[in-house]
Amino acid sequence: MNKGRLIVFSAPSGCGKGTMLAEILKDERFAVSVSATTRAPREGEQDGVNYHFLTREDFEQRIADGKFIEHAEYCRNLYGTLVSEVDGRIEQGLNVILEIEPQGAMKVREKRPDAIFVFIVPPSIGELRRRLKKRGTETDEVIEERISKAAWEISQAEKYDYVIVNDALEDAVSDFFTVIRAEQLKQEFSGDIIEEVLKNA
Repeated sequence: MNKGRLIVFSAPSGCGKGTMLAEILKDERFAVSVSATTRAPREGEQDGVNYHFLTREDFEQRIADGKFIEHAEYCRNLYGTLVSEVDGRIEQGLNVILEIEPQGAMKVREKRPDAIFVFIVPPSIGELRRRLKKRGTETDEVIEERISKAAWEISQAEKYDYVIVNDALEDAVSDFFTVIRAEQLKQEFSGDIIEEVLKNA
């Protein structure tokens, strides 16, 4: 069985990454990594499904034991990606998607340089602003804050391996699968293919 790959997937808020992921996950070869956190579960959240809910003591011990690929503190709570959450699935042949912000992505880059780094961008900042306003859930001031943050995040896209423009959903999802197929055909990951060809003499 071929091993899966770790895929780091980043996008600013409003770029439609949730919709893209929903389409990608219809393919059973892909799974999303479930993060660990010290924050309390919200109503309806399940341990192991939405997050792995840990005590701060347990989380910090796991940091000391090197059990996280990356971790960060946000609003007094710790968040991180467990090695066990990723590696076990990769060994089973699953492609594990880690949805993460650029800062965390670069921490992953240090430890897992063989991961596939994909950044999703909107067609333009103007279109991103239009999408955020269309939601109708935030004030203009909050939207402009999001736009400012998005502009910074998009400036980090050059640090990724691939940049996909999410203009039409179907095209963006197709581009994603093209990226994964291209990665599978790279010589360094195609040992099983070469072995199979040579076996059938």
